[in-house]
Amino acid sequence: MRNSKAAIEKRRERILKLLEFRDTMTVEELAEELKTSEITIRRDLDHFEEQNLIDRHRGGASLNKNNFTTNIFSSNLAINKHAIAKAAARFVEDGDTIFINTSSTALLMLEYITAKQVTVVTNNGRAIFCESKDNLFVVLTGGELRMPKESLVGDFAINNLNRVKASKCFLGCSGISVRGGFTTAVLQEVAVNEIMLRNTIGLKFVLADTNKVGREHSFISGSISDLNYLVTDTQANELEIKALRSAGLKVIQVPIE
Repeated sequence: MRNSKAAIEKRRERILKLLEFRDTMTVEELAEELKTSEITIRRDLDHFEEQNLIDRHRGGASLNKNNFTTNIFSSNLAINKHAIAKAAARFVEDGDTIFINTSSTALLMLEYITAKQVTVVTNNGRAIFCESKDNLFVVLTGGELRMPKESLVGDFAINNLNRVKASKCFLGCSGISVRGGFTTAVLQEVAVNEIMLRNTIGLKFVLADTNKVGREHSFISGSISDLNYLVTDTQANELEIKALRSAGLKVIQVPIE
């Protein structure tokens, strides 16, 4: 039986929401999440591409945030992300040098850091669009610009990161769980995440909203034992939070107002 128009619209709305939450997803991931075929997902993505709502890339898609107005900075998800970023920013102290990876949540910390003489070393190309602040110095790693996340990866980024020791790191992820560890959906980001963890001499934080807690993705950046803190929201899966704490990870759950 052919799907009704209402069912198609509901599915397509769900796809846009998923892309909004997770930045980028593969066709396989979308099909699994929505319990439908990959052919159906590709047809829906073709529909969105015609309207310039998404950017297609090999095996998946991400939102075109120039045309899709309900992005992370204007949707309900922004409340969670900003709350997590604000809580994490309180751990930054005067004189710190910190690593931030390609995470949109971690990048929001730049709005909330109040410590003085802080240096932020990041491979997040979107950092150039952040408002400049006194006593906050942003250093880009350089490297190959990878779309659609505008991440800087490759040998050039890795070589530059190898020359830096950070006081703390604040990293986002595609998923975090006791079983899978700290994972990403993008292979090229693994080496950068690994070096940031290895070259951090102090506390190591992962920032993850409720959609990422308890999830596993294809590429492992580190184990739970490599981390000190998870900063998430109070909507995260309670059983997974309990398991993460039992594994030795300190978990900060931020109430959403």
